[in-house]
Amino acid sequence: MLNSFKYAINGIRDALKSEPNLSVHLLFGVVALIFAYFFKFTKLESIVLILTITLVITLELVNTIIEKLVDMYSKKISEEARVIKDISASVVFISSIMAVIVGAFLFIPKLFP
Repeated sequence: MLNSFKYAINGIRDALKSEPNLSVHLLFGVVALIFAYFFKFTKLESIVLILTITLVITLELVNTIIEKLVDMYSKKISEEARVIKDISASVVFISSIMAVIVGAFLFIPKLFP
């Protein structure tokens, strides 16, 4: 079981090294959690925020997996590979937009009561 955790940590470390966007998502997530602490979010608000951050980070990791698989399978640049990678990236993009909207719903009432 400890090896499973080790492999998971290694995966996160590898993803952070190869995907700068993951670092950005993590940074924004940590900043959002710090602000939530200072704004004294309720348990429900905190749960919504944590789930939203986790969704974006998880989808970024899935996007990284898809991109690595496409690169491994398709050594040449092809239109099919480009489309797969672009669609995979769009999933992260859509979840990031949703996270901004959720963040607005959570933080704007705290900033302007």
